[in-house]
Amino acid sequence: MLHGNSIKILTGNSHPELATTVASGELQLGTPLTPCTVTKFSNGEINVKISESVRDEDVFILQSACSDVNDHLMELLILISACKGASARRITAVIPCYPYARMDKKDKSRAPITAKLVANMLAVAGCDHVITMDLHASQIQGFFDFPVDNLYSEPLMISYIKHHIEGWQNGIIVSPDAGGAKRVTAIADKLDLEFALFHRKRDGKAEDAPEKMELLVGDVKGKVAILVDDMIDTGTTLSLAARSLKENGALRTIALVSHGLFSETRMSLLENLPLDTLVVTNTMPQQDHQQDCTKLVTLDISATIAESIRRTHNGESISLLFGDWVDMGINGY
Repeated sequence: MLHGNSIKILTGNSHPELATTVASGELQLGTPLTPCTVTKFSNGEINVKISESVRDEDVFILQSACSDVNDHLMELLILISACKGASARRITAVIPCYPYARMDKKDKSRAPITAKLVANMLAVAGCDHVITMDLHASQIQGFFDFPVDNLYSEPLMISYIKHHIEGWQNGIIVSPDAGGAKRVTAIADKLDLEFALFHRKRDGKAEDAPEKMELLVGDVKGKVAILVDDMIDTGTTLSLAARSLKENGALRTIALVSHGLFSETRMSLLENLPLDTLVVTNTMPQQDHQQDCTKLVTLDISATIAESIRRTHNGESISLLFGDWVDMGINGY
């Protein structure tokens, strides 16, 4: 435990609602946000002003990779640098949705591994520790030379399935691609359900040929299909999977997604999909999206993040977060 110092929570402009809830919401840390303003000069340069001393304090900076990813990443780096220069004892970047997480490997010639570049930038800025959630690829943790805690939304999703999906016992956990096999099998095992895998391919050899989903593993006929993925951006994969599940005889479909980016998604299109409910976490702000899509439900991750901050500050185990405590009603799901 870091003796004689307190928790200081700062945030930029990416997700102030989540930061406020984590800091002072009911059942959270009970610590007010440290006064901090992040503005822009007329030429677009970012200016940061921290209005309270952070000397020898345990600083947590909450900043997610939302719509203006590059601006929010730069805000985070400048905040870290400012706290480092102000003699903070330890600086933890709390990044619910890690930026550039999909660029984690060299999948073709001359492709950048930008997730590694982001890790280097955080280290150079003066970061000592990172807390994130549902990394697109777990090996991103290996890009860092300091501790990284990858939190999981899986306990919240399991709790939601048990308490809010009618007939889930007759369900099947579905991954829209082979890359999510590990994720869906873990949930299926804990719920004692079967799982299914889709394969996305082009219907023809031409580059502009339409894409379709092909069921590789599992039988969804007559079952409640619970589609699980880590991220939704354009919504194309979700659309293909939902339609394919209906064609394969699923009774109904519910989708659970960790990060709802929706950067290129027309929310009105989601309304017309054969989808009962689309559940996302609030690693991204979802208020505007919920107004445009009545099927959208948001799971609150603030309790998970607040508890991880408390445990980090007190030197306690974070792995204990992923037991049965979520199912005890802490988040109301």
